[in-house]
Amino acid sequence: MKKITQNLLIVLISALSVSIHAQTSSPKQPFFPKGTILYGDINYAGDTLKKHLLDIYLPPTAKDSYPVIIWIHGGAWMLNDKYADMGYMQKTVQGFIDNGYAVASIDYRWSTTAPFPAQIQDCNQAIEFLYQNASKYKLNRDKFGVIGFSAGGHLASLLALSNNNDIKQFYPEGRKPHFKIKLALDFYGPSNFLSLKGTDVNDPKSPVNLLLGAYAIDRPDLANIASPVTYVDKNDPPFLIVQGEKDESVNYTQSVLLSSYLKLAGVKNELIIVPNAPHYGVMFDAEEIRKRVFYFMDEYLK
Repeated sequence: MKKITQNLLIVLISALSVSIHAQTSSPKQPFFPKGTILYGDINYAGDTLKKHLLDIYLPPTAKDSYPVIIWIHGGAWMLNDKYADMGYMQKTVQGFIDNGYAVASIDYRWSTTAPFPAQIQDCNQAIEFLYQNASKYKLNRDKFGVIGFSAGGHLASLLALSNNNDIKQFYPEGRKPHFKIKLALDFYGPSNFLSLKGTDVNDPKSPVNLLLGAYAIDRPDLANIASPVTYVDKNDPPFLIVQGEKDESVNYTQSVLLSSYLKLAGVKNELIIVPNAPHYGVMFDAEEIRKRVFYFMDEYLK
């Protein structure tokens, strides 16, 4: 009798541990479609760092598994969290769920706490966690795509382009992850730090210099290691690149340059320069952009 009671207790505790993370009707972001399932604040690194958390949003329509789009927020590598950028991209976010995609939004350490490559290590670790726990959260681990905005666009591109290499410093404990990135959606992310224009190149507190832990101009080796274009090759996944014509933070030639590198390598990509658009905002949630986003997702993630 005692053994049966203990076994029952274990089952109840296990069920409770799962239900604590699940919210079936009220995700933290109220604009998600009704019935969206949330597994929130999951620690992906096995530690207590608040920046090592991720959220998983599942469509309300029950399936065995869902293709996944992994959301990487912007904020100059030193601001914001896993909810950032969703506010002005609400229709796109809603479309992910409505079209049967899971969304996984990840946090990563800020550059003010840990310089590069901590950020890309965290992203790799988070996505490897999703891969290893895919069955638990009903994720299709063969259908992973990334989307990122500004600093998050840089990290999404860097993830996708370095994914078929073995860059040990990009991985926790130097171990290459098992997941594969099938698609990258890059919204105004820097692609080459040595050609990134700005008036703060000599400012030690500029976002890029804080990220690298050194002046980019003094450490071109570090700047190249952290630049997505360094890793372009013919085996890279398809890219959709979106940037504002009047981006005041990331010169739009960064996206043109990335697209050119991808074309030279024979990698499928499309570049959208949004007329008169600034660095971020609702102009990037426009219907014509969403159509291209979902064309690429349906082509390469379903």
